Amino acid sequence: MKAHLLAAAVALTGVLAFEADAQACGGCFAPTENPTVVNDHRMILTIAQDQSTLYDQIRYSGSPASFAWVLPIAGTVQVGLSADIVFQSLDQNTQTRLIAPPQNCPPPPDCFGSGSSSGGFASAGSAPAPDDGVDVLKREVVGPYETVQLKAEDPAALNTWLTQNGFAIPPDVQPVIGAYVNEKFNFLALKLVPGKGVQDMRPVRVTTTGAGAVLPLRMVAAGTGPTVGISLWVLGEGRYEPQNFPSFVVDTGELSWDWAQSKSNYTELRAQKTAAGGGRAWEIESSINLYPQSIEAQVKNGTWNGQGPYPATDEERAAQDYIAVTDDQGTVLKTAAQVRDEDLATLFHGIPASTARVTRLRADLAHASLDQDLAMSASTNQALLSNVRQITKETNQPQCPVYEGCEQTGTAPRDEANARSKDNWGSGNGGTFSCTTSQTGGLSWMTAGFGLAGLAIARAVRRRRR
Repeated sequence: MKAHLLAAAVALTGVLAFEADAQACGGCFAPTENPTVVNDHRMILTIAQDQSTLYDQIRYSGSPASFAWVLPIAGTVQVGLSADIVFQSLDQNTQTRLIAPPQNCPPPPDCFGSGSSSGGFASAGSAPAPDDGVDVLKREVVGPYETVQLKAEDPAALNTWLTQNGFAIPPDVQPVIGAYVNEKFNFLALKLVPGKGVQDMRPVRVTTTGAGAVLPLRMVAAGTGPTVGISLWVLGEGRYEPQNFPSFVVDTGELSWDWAQSKSNYTELRAQKTAAGGGRAWEIESSINLYPQSIEAQVKNGTWNGQGPYPATDEERAAQDYIAVTDDQGTVLKTAAQVRDEDLATLFHGIPASTARVTRLRADLAHASLDQDLAMSASTNQALLSNVRQITKETNQPQCPVYEGCEQTGTAPRDEANARSKDNWGSGNGGTFSCTTSQTGGLSWMTAGFGLAGLAIARAVRRRRR
């Protein structure tokens, strides 16, 4: 099955978040005969005083019947639909940009004087009753997903419920679920509606009350390989950083540009600092001011693919990325545009436009580091950290053009190119180029031009004398 992107939200302590792949974000519980491994996640965490929302985008491949997503939540949560374009827009606006040093090659000569279907959940009638140890707090269909929110006092009862409803729980994950149960967390479980395929998958967001932000990384162990990469955008009124995990910044002064390879040492520095952090360290890539209007404009423009006419109406543009909410009879409860507007309102909820900040983080976590949840907190350093890095150091030299008069005769390393390039006055490098051509074939057009001008002036002088 072709890989697809799923943006799935995670709860917080306010929003607890975790990832897995192929089958799920958070805990990935899939049948062992159809295994998949989560390699990478992209998450957005919005923190306001009264609520927090976390989106998680994962890459899923495999049978839709295998898709099963479980995550711990605090209390009950609001589940809604989002869209991949939200991640795309944030990524484009915050991407780290590395600018190479100036080449400082010799200037060119100035020759012209110009300077399948899933099984779904068991029906409501067949779900375990409260006295079986599991309370079903809420069931609802959200777009292409069936969701259920659960509460349990007994880890064994919850494991039984999940197993009976098609969630294959690895033995090493059962103690993790037990720990979350003992810590009084509830759980959100999600599957595709029967008859839906991976092409129907849409991003999901989970919103909880309160401003706390804890990502339940312990659950990520279900479905991941030796390492899992996580990109995280934190939206709030200031800069955020991990509270209980090490973090680092790649300073611009550490960067150098290798002209022989046309690349910087950024990737190598990241790997070194990650290794020094024992596979637990998070890089704070940037922390910049973000105007909600810029993201909103990009999302509302939609992802037109250039095929056919550009969508004329707002609803048509919204339908490129969002899907309408309907009831069992197909009656539209919310249009695609309404779903989109609700998503954007949630994304920037409680964040004044004048103080909106996005902090971008990245980690490549070793499996062994997924032994505790990640707590985020406001950074003691609230300085802006630009996503644009102007590199000043260099190794090797760039290849520069070599000039002989007005003609480029080849390329060479910068110092050699400077030494070999000559101007027309024979002064070697460093002069201002002003080219003439060989006299053997007649005067150049510039020389001829000056000659004609001189002839005209001479004639004018003769007329005056007469």
